[in-house]
Amino acid sequence: MKSDNFATQNETIMKRQKAILFIICHLVYGTAGAQDWTARQCMQYAVEHNHVVKRAELELDNYKAAKVTAVGSFLPSVSGSTGVQYNFGRAIDPETNGYTDVSTFYNGYSLSASLPVFDGFNRLNALKAAKASVLMGHNALREQQDQTALATLQAFANAAYYEGMVRMAEEKVEEATLLLKQTQVMEEVGRKSAADVAQVESQKAEADYELTRQQNLYASALLELKKEMAFPINDSLTPNSIPIREEGRITTPLSSRKGVGGEAVAYYQMQASKYEWRQARAALLPSLSLSAGLSTTYYKTLHSQTSSFSSQFKNNMGEYVGATLSIPVFNRLQTVTKIRRAKNNYRIACEAYEQKQIELEKLSREAWQDWQGFLKQMAQMEKKVEADSLAYQLTRRQYEEGLSTAIDLHTTSTQLLQSRATLLQCQLMAMVKHELVRYYQGETIWTE
Repeated sequence: MKSDNFATQNETIMKRQKAILFIICHLVYGTAGAQDWTARQCMQYAVEHNHVVKRAELELDNYKAAKVTAVGSFLPSVSGSTGVQYNFGRAIDPETNGYTDVSTFYNGYSLSASLPVFDGFNRLNALKAAKASVLMGHNALREQQDQTALATLQAFANAAYYEGMVRMAEEKVEEATLLLKQTQVMEEVGRKSAADVAQVESQKAEADYELTRQQNLYASALLELKKEMAFPINDSLTPNSIPIREEGRITTPLSSRKGVGGEAVAYYQMQASKYEWRQARAALLPSLSLSAGLSTTYYKTLHSQTSSFSSQFKNNMGEYVGATLSIPVFNRLQTVTKIRRAKNNYRIACEAYEQKQIELEKLSREAWQDWQGFLKQMAQMEKKVEADSLAYQLTRRQYEEGLSTAIDLHTTSTQLLQSRATLLQCQLMAMVKHELVRYYQGETIWTE
């Protein structure tokens, strides 16, 4: 009878271990169902719908518009105008250039064009600054997409962890329910006391409480995941797995690539500040511009005969060509202070770029070390789970034989549950850190 109970009990434990192993493998290799969301799908959805990413896209469009404006500054400006005027009373007669008191109707047309020839390279530096800003905008968008994907991945890992904890808590409730029934039967045959039954009932209540707590934590983790994804709160979302690439292909902590973690944003910000500084210094140099235009008029003296519109339009036509040289002399020190501010902004951008390089190198190596550490912890926790499982089986058998108490059984059961939870956490964190290492190597982690 004891051997049959032990075989049944051992079979139950093996089934539970296989279920936990299935959950972990499910999380690692990403065998997602049609209704479930993988980590990669969650990250892609977040990148496409996150509001901060959309703002970065609009900011990039503004940088592109500024670049178009800078390009257009090299083109000549052309303007045309027309106007009408009705004079009555004392006025100048346009035909005799003398005074008259006859009412006259005037109609004028003009067309002018201007082209800056030299402006101290102000337009050239403005164009270079605009190009650097566009590149900065591209990298800022990429950085925001990556940061959104990483935040979503972390939220996904938390939700997957609490999902695993809920399943473990459910198994714990089933186990406590079965143990309570078994203890009640043993009390009826005189092998256990009422105190043992009360102790197991307490353990059953504790398991129910833990299940409720883990369910609440899982619900909160899902809300956080939906927030990071900009996912509709009222819609159903079931996280399933975290598909990753083969971990063994990264074997050394390589230096991070340029353009990761905001380094490229800081670099192009530095370049834009440099050209803006040069653009401010251009105000110290003279500027030269050319201009040309033509104009004509038509007039009609009321109650008298005047030339036709076509003849006047042709005969009154006038043209002009001019050149303007502007030499800055004194503008109340505004140019000097503007150059000073632009130079300081450039130095600030240089300091920010150097700081970002140091931070990126530190974060890259930390991600590598954390990944390696979690891989080692996983190997250690697998051995601990195996040892705790064996200890629990032995304690369960001793409890059935009356050689251990319910407290001993509860202690070993709790220790086994904690070991499994820690193993699941290490597994998930190892995957998160592996994706972070890939990110610092310059890979795109949120696309297939």
